[in-house]
Amino acid sequence: MILATIIANCVVLALDQRLPNDDKTPMTIRLEQTEPYFIGIFCFEAGIKIVALGFAFHKGSYLRNGWNVMDFIVVLSGILAKLETHFNLRTLRAVRVLRPLKLVSGIPSLQIVLKSIMKAMVPLLQIGLLLFFAILMFAIIGLEFYNGKLHRTCYKNNTEKEELEFPCGTEPPARLCPSGTVCAHWIGPNSGITQFDNILFAVLTVFQCITMEGWTTILYNTNDAVGAMWNWLYFIPLIIIGSFFVLNLVLGVLSGEFAKERERVENRRSFLKLRRQQQIERELNGYRAWIDKAEEVMLLEENKNAGEKSALD
Repeated sequence: MILATIIANCVVLALDQRLPNDDKTPMTIRLEQTEPYFIGIFCFEAGIKIVALGFAFHKGSYLRNGWNVMDFIVVLSGILAKLETHFNLRTLRAVRVLRPLKLVSGIPSLQIVLKSIMKAMVPLLQIGLLLFFAILMFAIIGLEFYNGKLHRTCYKNNTEKEELEFPCGTEPPARLCPSGTVCAHWIGPNSGITQFDNILFAVLTVFQCITMEGWTTILYNTNDAVGAMWNWLYFIPLIIIGSFFVLNLVLGVLSGEFAKERERVENRRSFLKLRRQQQIERELNGYRAWIDKAEEVMLLEENKNAGEKSALD
């Protein structure tokens, strides 16, 4: 029921429409009328958990669980947001975006994924540093080879110059302008963003290449500017090292942490199941021992009664 309520609340938040000057559409007004019902259900859920687990002062209580803390913040912010008619608490309405995260607290598999991501932060930081140094190294190499090379293009030799969108050079092996055009100054590809004139733009251009988003266009532009004979010696190692190797390390770290977390959860479930079985076995053995003891006592009573009867006879 709670999961269905959370999904319905997500649909309501998605259908919300805002207009300028705080005006509201009729649909938004009707959707806002459902807000107290959602808050009431969430408060009911939190109240049941607090009654069952306790609030905060002992092990295993409500606020000792991180997911319950998030639920409590969502519920409390929803209650306070309803008081905005008396106080200026409009900013608390932004906390409603956390409500879809309540789904995580109710679905254990999603908790495993998020815990894996959080535990992978430290290894990902190390991978990020390695990636940054790889980008910086190729950016410095790019500064040496392509500094100022991408700022010339061919113009038609007339009064109104018409740009042809590719770099050019003044001597082979660069791309030469056809007859009737002249190689003159140009802002550069991608409105001057794709360049190697300084370290910042060089890092940005290398990062674009390792994401493999339009890197072939940058390759062709540098081929036009300096020639294609040896230019591939820069871009092919860049793609192999930066994209195929270093970036995929991120996926490897996430996959490894997810496997560890899943194994940890499965081991914990197996341990709890084994402990429950052992507890049942101990209880069963104790029950059997009690029955055996009772049978011995009953047998002694019967023998005693039989002995007394034979003595009377």
